[in-house]
Amino acid sequence: MNLLALPAFADNYIWMLHDGRQALVVDPGDAAPVLQALEAHGLSLAAILVTHHHNDHVGGLAALRPRLQGPVFGPARESIPGPITPVSGGDTVTALGLSFEVIDVPGHTAGHIAFFHTPPDGSAPLLFCGDTLFSGGCGRLFEGTPAQMHQSLSRLADLAGDTRVCCAHEYTLSNLKFARAVEPGNTDLLDYSARCEDLRARGLPTLPGAIGQERLINPFLRCGVPAVAEAAQRHGAGSRDEVDVLAALRQWKNEFR
Repeated sequence: MNLLALPAFADNYIWMLHDGRQALVVDPGDAAPVLQALEAHGLSLAAILVTHHHNDHVGGLAALRPRLQGPVFGPARESIPGPITPVSGGDTVTALGLSFEVIDVPGHTAGHIAFFHTPPDGSAPLLFCGDTLFSGGCGRLFEGTPAQMHQSLSRLADLAGDTRVCCAHEYTLSNLKFARAVEPGNTDLLDYSARCEDLRARGLPTLPGAIGQERLINPFLRCGVPAVAEAAQRHGAGSRDEVDVLAALRQWKNEFR
């Protein structure tokens, strides 16, 4: 399988998996990059996976339907332009002959889901996580609570360390700038920041990331680390409870420049 990150809008990625004949895409907010990739590689569109209802993730669905030869799988608890096959945590969907576990990850939106695939050949798993987990960060809490987001991120952090994190935005450098403000003494974070800055300087994506790397550098996955909790307390956390820490970090990030 070939994994492509199709740039869209200012900083979105639409993820495409293809086998040289057929493709699936994830969160097609814009149809144009998808149609261009289908033509360039001579592919048919076999399926679409949708993680949540925001327009920059679903805005291209209508224009892609005439090319679509299979289902649109989307969150059962959100309003997605239909028709769709509604799915929720614990379900398994099949596309391109691949099985994807559906994981409920509310927080950014109330019914947000992620899709997780473990290749049978032993290669690194794939996680399509929309706007829940970013490299070095997490999504804003538009509809969910800090407790929900903490639970969702904890669920993703428990995945295998080599899991490829295919999130939907190139927010990495700004996230890492914030992460360094939270945890300036984290040498893993400093090393990772340098690598990502080099990639962007060469016009390359920083994604996909890896769960094991995120555990080392992402403050939203490190709410139990003393240095992170102390920083959060300096910015409004009422305790070292991990949900309180995450809530304070998220509010701090919202205002961070």
